[in-house]
Amino acid sequence: MGFCKRQAGVLLHITSLPSAYGVGTLGKAAFDFVDWLYSANLHLWQVLPLVPTNYGDSPYQSVSSTALNYYLIDLDILREKGLLQKKEYQNIPFAKKDNRVDYHLLFINKVPVLRKAFLRFDATDQAFLDFVVSKKYHDFAVFMTLKAMHDYQAWECWQKPYRNYSLKTEEEVVSLHREDYLFWLWTQFEFLNQWNALHQYAKTKQIEIMGDMPLYVAYDSVEVWKHPELFVLSADHRKKLVAGCPPDAFTEDGQLWGNPIYDWDYMKKDRYAWWQDRLSRAFELFDILRIDHFRGFDRFYAIPAEDTTARNGRWLDGPKFDFFKDKTELKIVAEDLGFIDAGVRELMRQTTYPGMKILQFALDGSKENEHLPSNYGTNFVVYTGTHDNLPLYQFIFDLSPSALKIFLEQLKEECRLAGVRPRLYSYRMITQTVVELAFASKADYCIIPMQDLLAQDGTSRMNFPSTVSVNNWSYRVLKRQLSRRLADRIRRYVEKYRRD
Repeated sequence: MGFCKRQAGVLLHITSLPSAYGVGTLGKAAFDFVDWLYSANLHLWQVLPLVPTNYGDSPYQSVSSTALNYYLIDLDILREKGLLQKKEYQNIPFAKKDNRVDYHLLFINKVPVLRKAFLRFDATDQAFLDFVVSKKYHDFAVFMTLKAMHDYQAWECWQKPYRNYSLKTEEEVVSLHREDYLFWLWTQFEFLNQWNALHQYAKTKQIEIMGDMPLYVAYDSVEVWKHPELFVLSADHRKKLVAGCPPDAFTEDGQLWGNPIYDWDYMKKDRYAWWQDRLSRAFELFDILRIDHFRGFDRFYAIPAEDTTARNGRWLDGPKFDFFKDKTELKIVAEDLGFIDAGVRELMRQTTYPGMKILQFALDGSKENEHLPSNYGTNFVVYTGTHDNLPLYQFIFDLSPSALKIFLEQLKEECRLAGVRPRLYSYRMITQTVVELAFASKADYCIIPMQDLLAQDGTSRMNFPSTVSVNNWSYRVLKRQLSRRLADRIRRYVEKYRRD
């Protein structure tokens, strides 16, 4: 059953690492974070999708499902390679605040610096030539060259000759716009070099990196542009049905995500070859992979594209276990949150993938709550919260007096059952107690968002679902917050609850 060992780790995206240049990167701060994890005796580092971001800055709405985010390329490493001088980037305003990513400033200022480095790069380097010939990121480079030609507009707004993919368009880009095409390829080449160095270093510290894969792709993506046959689209490649979630107790209109849905019947004809490639690439990058919205493989909610709410959607069948029958040995974590029915539970049983439990959802007074540590076994990943939730401290602070009373009473009982001594004399101590309860739980994996380890408030929230805001995806941790004191406290949890 499952692949997990009894271990613990942290959820912190690369963008959230400390940096003097506006965004966390694959440079020294990432290596320092690995060292910090090691000092805390943690063995797991979970990141969000590493794909390039687009409008809205979400790593779950990318121009490519397999490309890599060039914002994460470290400039100091480029300087060490002789491709940049410090004076060429050290005074550029990449951000306004040390604790926030400013994607607008990154878009304006970082790409020109990367282009400058590329112009100094030896494009006749044999490793790069082999990379180009492999065509692994060819589609992304063609798409981004065309996107840059059209002021980064969505492909549906491009000039008519380019709007629909053709081999002629592809050949034109490669020949007439070769420098731009090679630049975008180089961003992927350089990212991989930096990532592989970081990943290998993490392995020397016995730390596994867990990646994250969105189920759906964005409409403004190279996949939809080049392979419209994979999606449910009209004859002119417009969306017919889009993804989302039905109305529930929290959202009377449901959630309208807007992603095109897959044509699973078409995909089945070649045994899901596009997905096979996508998963293979992911496992070249990561040791473990979380798949977002896993329930969509059983049944998915499809909404007419012209609708403005999700009220009129309907449930349609996904590929079910047919998709996974040759993938049960993969180290996949299934995000099985939200509306979970018998079909999803059966798919979880068939795959044996570990699911997720969220302590923020647990302490509501119900003894049958499936997120209560006393109600589940070992083949799970327990979190205090996810990137879509309020930080735990703020969640507790915002509870009404009656809800807080229920929360604390149930917390005390769960602590008694798990052998945790509750400390409930302040919101910070309550937060730490819930974190310790996660470590004490029977779940094989325990992963805590950095915001909850630090007991940070709502201003540190990573994402507020279904909104576009400069506050989303912009959270950053400061170097001083990754303290020895915090590492020592976590190490005590790891040792006490045998997660080493």
